[in-house]
Amino acid sequence: MDSQKVDMFIMMNGKYFKGEHLNYIRERLLMADESKWTMIQSLDLKDPTVILIVSIVGGGALGIDRFLIGDTGLGVAKLLTCGGAGIWTIIDWFLIMDITKDKNMEKLQAFL
Repeated sequence: MDSQKVDMFIMMNGKYFKGEHLNYIRERLLMADESKWTMIQSLDLKDPTVILIVSIVGGGALGIDRFLIGDTGLGVAKLLTCGGAGIWTIIDWFLIMDITKDKNMEKLQAFL
């Protein structure tokens, strides 16, 4: 793939991934075919900051943050336990951004 396209992708979507993954993503995108470019651009990446805000504002106790990142089973469990009596909700405030970035990486790796 063209290095200019790869750099543009990294600039526009770098906030959706962990810093240590960016070099790996760049290398994999440079080796990828041009035919994958449109699929990679159409990925539905979740913004970790938005997920954190949803978790803090009130969706954390109801599991909405977990539903948004695709963890349906954990979302249902969090909903039924009212966020693990609030303990799970508080723990997720510190972990949900990294979990979201990992989910985004899993989505991207499916295309690489």
